[in-house]
Amino acid sequence: MRIAVLALQGDFAEHEAVFHRLGIPTCQLRQKSDLELDFDALVLPGGESTVQGKLLRELEMFERVRSLIKEGLPVMATCAGSILLAEQLLDDPTVHLGTMGITVRRNAYGRQLSSFHTVGDFAGIKDVPMSFIRAPQIESCTSDVEILAGYNGQITAARQENQLAMTFHPELGTDCRIAEYFLSEML
Repeated sequence: MRIAVLALQGDFAEHEAVFHRLGIPTCQLRQKSDLELDFDALVLPGGESTVQGKLLRELEMFERVRSLIKEGLPVMATCAGSILLAEQLLDDPTVHLGTMGITVRRNAYGRQLSSFHTVGDFAGIKDVPMSFIRAPQIESCTSDVEILAGYNGQITAARQENQLAMTFHPELGTDCRIAEYFLSEML
């Protein structure tokens, strides 16, 4: 088993570190030819969704990544990654990959100075560390999307078939339980 991590921008190294702690090899997707590597799942990391979407297009990776997800490749998306998956963004006409039935509001919790850390429950897992850094918010979901976590009445994690989207950063710190969930439930 090998996990591919989109390494165009953002906190891809932190995701790789989590999977390495679990003994799972990773590979970085930096250019179109990397999509020919052998991998079993994909991570779309946090960072800047506009930049990531632009680079996916400029590097001619966009269509192939979207096709892989639509064909069932398991994908774990955090923060900006959830914006990439969303079928709709509020107050922004841009749609990136648009493969998941969620509507997302960018920077819903405010600017960088409004970032915060809390703990919450995730898919029955108790006291999961959740870091919100200029975090988006999942405003709504289609009926086939399962809500996995929330904070103050807002959706912070959801799953639709092979896609797992979180508006927080589970890869920061040493807790590997969400990566373990992804490996056990989606692969």
